[in-house]
Amino acid sequence: MKIAILSRNKALYSTRRLVEACVNRGHEVEVLDVLRCYMNITSLRPSIHYKGELLEGFDAVIPRIGASVTFYGTAVLRQFEMMGVLPLNESVAISRSRDKLRSLQLLARDGVGLPVTGFAHRPDDIQDLIKMVGGAPAVIKLLEGTQGIGVVLAETRKAAESVIEAFMGLKTNILVQEFIKEAGGADIRCFVVGGKVVAAMKRQGKEGEFRSNLHRGGSAALIKITPQERATAVKAAKVMGLNVCGVDILRSNHGPVVMEVNSSPGLEGIEQATGKDVAGQIVGHIEKTLAEKGSKSGKSRTRTRGKG
Repeated sequence: MKIAILSRNKALYSTRRLVEACVNRGHEVEVLDVLRCYMNITSLRPSIHYKGELLEGFDAVIPRIGASVTFYGTAVLRQFEMMGVLPLNESVAISRSRDKLRSLQLLARDGVGLPVTGFAHRPDDIQDLIKMVGGAPAVIKLLEGTQGIGVVLAETRKAAESVIEAFMGLKTNILVQEFIKEAGGADIRCFVVGGKVVAAMKRQGKEGEFRSNLHRGGSAALIKITPQERATAVKAAKVMGLNVCGVDILRSNHGPVVMEVNSSPGLEGIEQATGKDVAGQIVGHIEKTLAEKGSKSGKSRTRTRGKG
């Protein structure tokens, strides 16, 4: 197979591991900076150019699209789809998962466990909004934040009111969520590939930090998840329509609750914590999907998975 990896940095661990997995399994692979791709949008003859050359002959594409370039990145991925190239994750599914509000609404509609969440822009009654999520302490998030940036834990009602008022002053949309105290500053990253949890790790925030993101100094360790947690992660991935994703779960007193579904999860933490060849499993999923489609070239019309 000939596989394209959409990544802005060849040196990133995840990109290097995916390249290595492709090569080890006998495939041709090319890393493309998604922002340097440009498209010819023509009826019945869609094409993509890169550094002055026409891109052609690809069987599959692995999107590693950063949150800051979601709009352009998904446009390029959509062009690949129009050309009949198999996407690891479809453009519409990535866009769906990157919209925090939309993803939470879709997960809630399908009965996936979530922390109680309020959404507001300029609430007339801030106290009622805080009460809605069970009072203080409460977690307040910028809707557009990533990797734990723009997330604040308000320990008291007064603090929550002050933070919400400050965010309102920025004229931004915010999420207010119940604080899952029993999680103890830890969450579980379930790595889903092809409808199965292939690896799971516990991420623990550093002392005094309620956010468990590895980018914020958290640590990772192998963990055995429960059947309910496994089922929750698989269902969340299915609702989002993602073939590969990281589902972040908190252990609450009322069962597992999903914090986020990440359409471009990093491989370094999960592979080092579990010792599993996750990159190889991703490439294996592509091989299996193309084989099931019964097409040597992999040229097939993309069908949108998930709902909403």
